[in-house]
Amino acid sequence: MTAECAGKALLRVEDLHVRIRTPHRIVAAVRGVSFAVGREKVGIAGESGSGKSMTARAVLRLLPARAELSATCLRFQELDLAAASEREMLRVRGRRISMVMQDPRYSLDPVMRVGEQIAEAIPREKRAGRAAARARAMAMLEAVHIRDPARVYDAYPHQLSGGMGQRVMIAMMLIAEPALLIADEPTSALDVTVRLQVLAILDELVTTRGLGLMFISHDLNLLASFCDRVLVMYAGRIVEECRASELHEARHPYTRGLLASMPRIGERRETLTVLERDPAWLEG
Repeated sequence: MTAECAGKALLRVEDLHVRIRTPHRIVAAVRGVSFAVGREKVGIAGESGSGKSMTARAVLRLLPARAELSATCLRFQELDLAAASEREMLRVRGRRISMVMQDPRYSLDPVMRVGEQIAEAIPREKRAGRAAARARAMAMLEAVHIRDPARVYDAYPHQLSGGMGQRVMIAMMLIAEPALLIADEPTSALDVTVRLQVLAILDELVTTRGLGLMFISHDLNLLASFCDRVLVMYAGRIVEECRASELHEARHPYTRGLLASMPRIGERRETLTVLERDPAWLEG
C-alpha cells in the first residue's frame, strides 16, 4: 500500500482501471484515475461516456459481469475495496457508502409503500422494532424537508412528484448514516426550483452530518457553485482538477471547450461552439 493510500481521506483511489470485455474487443472505460475524497463535496464532470458513472460504480464494485477492475489503491477508510469479499461489500453498500441514482422512478419499488422502503434500509443491527423503525424513517423524511411525512410514509412511489421522489431517495440513502454519499445526476430530471431545493438539502446534510459527497453532473455551472472541488473526465481519464470556484478559469482545452459550448442567458451567439477533440488528450 502506498503512503498516499494510507492517508486520512474517506476514499482514496489510485491508478484505477476498469476494462470491459465485449465479443469483439476490450473497452477501457476508466483509465488510470486517481483522486481522494474527504469530508467535502467533490464534483465529477464530463460528457456522456467519459467514465464518471463507471468510476462511481467501481468504488462500490457494482460493475458489469464482464468488467475487470484493477487499482494500485482503492481504499475506503480502513477497508481495501479492491480486495474485499462480496460479503464485506454488502456491509459497505447502502450502509457506509450510499448512492443516489438519477431517477427515483427506477430506483423505488412501485408496489411497496415509501416508508417501508426507507425503514428497510436501516441496518439490521440498528433496528429496534417496527414502531421505532417507522419513527426513524419519519424523522429522516422531516430531515429532507418533507412537510407531511406521515402522508409520504404511507404513499406509493407513483403518488409522488419527481422532486418528492428524489427527496425520498436521499432519505433512504442517508438513514443508515453513511460516511460517503455518491450522487449520480440526482437533479437532472427536476425543474430548476425543485433542483435548488434538493441541492440545498444535500448541502445541509453534508455540512451537518460531516459526509463526503461525490456529485456527478453534466452541469458545469451547478458544480462550480455547489461543490468544493471539480474533477473533469475525458475518455476514462481525469484531465483536470481544480477548485470549484475556479472552474471557469480552467486551463485544459477540453474543459475550456465544454465551458465555451454552454449557452448563456443574455449572450447572443449565432451558433454554439462545437467541442474539438485532440487525440493527444487520450494519452493524458
